[in-house]
Amino acid sequence: MAASLRLRGAASGLLYWSRRQRPAAASLVAVCSRSMASKTPVGFIGVGNMGNPMAKNLMKHGYPLIIYDVFPDACKEFLDAGEQVVSSPADVAEKADRIITMLPTSINAIEAYSGANGILKKVKKGSLLIDSSTIDPMISKELAKEVEKMGAVFMDAPVSGGVGAARSGNLTFMVGGVEEEFAAAQELLGCMGSNVVYCGAVGTGQAAKICNNLLLAISMIGTAEAMNLGIRLGLDPKLLAKILNMSSGRCWSSDTYNPVPGVMDGVPSANNYQGGQAHQIYRLMCAKGYANKDFSSVFQFLREEETF
Repeated sequence: MAASLRLRGAASGLLYWSRRQRPAAASLVAVCSRSMASKTPVGFIGVGNMGNPMAKNLMKHGYPLIIYDVFPDACKEFLDAGEQVVSSPADVAEKADRIITMLPTSINAIEAYSGANGILKKVKKGSLLIDSSTIDPMISKELAKEVEKMGAVFMDAPVSGGVGAARSGNLTFMVGGVEEEFAAAQELLGCMGSNVVYCGAVGTGQAAKICNNLLLAISMIGTAEAMNLGIRLGLDPKLLAKILNMSSGRCWSSDTYNPVPGVMDGVPSANNYQGGQAHQIYRLMCAKGYANKDFSSVFQFLREEETF
């Protein structure tokens, strides 16, 4: 199988699956080497704030799981639910030929795949390894090379939507890898997301995620600035958010992830900015004590900094 893993660029037509517009079954089956109806165990590595609800959605679709997390307490509810919990990524690879990883950083991903007890120690030929972590595209490419040497398939499939979308099963997956294996990946990713988009060769999923994150960071800062200005000028924040969300300024940061405490429920700003993942990237905010807060805490930061 290793000889068949030559990476291909994106096809001329967009390969895209949406729960709202499901394509014909024939277009998904293609030359996929795995049965679309199979409910064999799926390995899941990393069941933190994002991975936990993602894994639960696989369970809801009838997939038995092989679970590993570096923090054993994170696995307890899966063990209580009757799922298998193992002691290393290698043990996951020994028991499952389809594995999803959801990890915070590139370093964590490298350790999970290439570490002393990593996936590659016991990966089976023909296995499908899907990494939904948000990591450096070059790391994804290097991991893919190592996986290919073992006769397995690696795909990068980072997500957008946050914890709320992970819980509701409405994530967007940006998938990079061998085009012929997209259908096999979609079978699993479609249980956790409403949009699964093929982006091209390995690393292009991460590239799309980086572009999305850049735009999101800019829009979050803009939303925070606008909300701060309105509050300082005497506007009620809930009223201002309502106006923005029925006007041309509407964006995800204003209508789904509003950074102002008290405007929305179920978002980090309503819970002291507790983050869904460690994606705090603003150096100045880190220096001011925001290193462990969600990125929408930029609202509080700007409010406290008179120079902004």
